[in-house]
Amino acid sequence: MSEERTSAPPRKPAGFWAGTAFPVTVAVLFGVLVGLGIFTFGYAGGAAYFGEDPDTCVQCHSMKENFDSWNKGGHHHVATCQDCHSPVRDEEPVAWLLSEADNGFWHSLKFTTGWYPENIKIRDHNLAITERACLRCHGALTDDIRGTRAHTDQKISCTKCHANVGHER
Repeated sequence: MSEERTSAPPRKPAGFWAGTAFPVTVAVLFGVLVGLGIFTFGYAGGAAYFGEDPDTCVQCHSMKENFDSWNKGGHHHVATCQDCHSPVRDEEPVAWLLSEADNGFWHSLKFTTGWYPENIKIRDHNLAITERACLRCHGALTDDIRGTRAHTDQKISCTKCHANVGHER
């Protein structure tokens, strides 16, 4: 007679990584993070930041002084915050989106944590955007001035002499 062998089913490794606990934990954590992100975006009025309403910028109490000074300035009848501080959406959609995402992230982080200086200073990246905006509107007016430089490669900063134009202080 032959001996009949019964083979046991292969054993699954035991532990947290092998069971369903790990994927479920990852899914729950991901869901919580996405849910918190959506809630925060909605609660903070995040969709407004994709528009051009200057009232959006004053949502942060630290921007009130800048908003008030823009309101008193000569540009408030012809330019919004976006006109001077963002690339032109229709002309440079990728640059506009990257700038919005970059500024949105840093503004959200700094204003949520309170880690920003009392005297808010424009970053070099944003200053370059503002300089291009100045020249977009006033380029013809400044051609003669820029042409008088001894070295044509010298950059003239509009905001060096005209820092208070957009924001009367």
